[in-house]
Amino acid sequence: MPIAIAVTSTDLVLPPTDQHTPGAHVLTSPRHQDFPAALAETTDLVGRHGHVVVLYPTTTPLPYVQRLHAVRAMLESDRIALLPSALPPLGTAVLVRQLRQLSACDFSPGVLGASARLLAHYIYAGALLGSGSRLDRVPVTLPARAGGRQAGGQCAVLAGPTPQLVRADGDVSLAGPQFSTTLTYAPGTLGSEWVTRRLARQWQVQALHPVPMPAESATWWATAKLVEFAAAIPDVSLLYQMVSQMRQEACHWCGLTLIGDRCAFCSAPVVAERTPRAIGTSRRRALAPGAG
Repeated sequence: MPIAIAVTSTDLVLPPTDQHTPGAHVLTSPRHQDFPAALAETTDLVGRHGHVVVLYPTTTPLPYVQRLHAVRAMLESDRIALLPSALPPLGTAVLVRQLRQLSACDFSPGVLGASARLLAHYIYAGALLGSGSRLDRVPVTLPARAGGRQAGGQCAVLAGPTPQLVRADGDVSLAGPQFSTTLTYAPGTLGSEWVTRRLARQWQVQALHPVPMPAESATWWATAKLVEFAAAIPDVSLLYQMVSQMRQEACHWCGLTLIGDRCAFCSAPVVAERTPRAIGTSRRRALAPGAG
């Protein structure tokens, strides 16, 4: 049975792009479940799948995040990885879908969990906004109109990998991926033509996947007038190749195989290799003259 991918919201479970992609388990919110039931739910997941990778947005309410960590602590298990995602809602959902794809491959739990940070760097997540005047989650500056200082009008924002903001009616385009992607987009109250035609053409995407707008998108982007989008690699064979080419190491704390600089399950950092010392040298400092 594949390693379990768990999420904190149904919005994070997108339709699969192929028939081999496993589903994801949606954890029950603390508002609808007491603590003993949460323990039982997670215990069952670990028992059936061996390891569980939980991906949740960094905007998840604090009581929910505290519940996740409390459950993991009570179970005293290093088989549960809790991974926060700073991507926008739709970008996080696309990342979850990629992890679901890779969970059906032969990766070890440590490699699969650590791959989330790697994959996030290759997701181009953004939105077309009716206005960017209240946007505060992306470190960008709203460009002024030519010949004036008016800040109105639609703008296109890229939250990652590199934050960028351009005017939708201007000549400057968003920096897109230099590799083959498909574009998942969530139509909102704005028209989607700019995303499905202009952006898709500029980024040379291979396919378009419309999905419902995530419930948290309006809050994340500080406006209800938006179309959210995320371009990402859809082919599981390419994702597999990307992850498998990374250097693998054994976690010095829990023993899981991992990639990157930190274990996704126990959070232990990778220990840097030490340069061997020459035979006969000492690590002690020489005593100062006259020292006892």
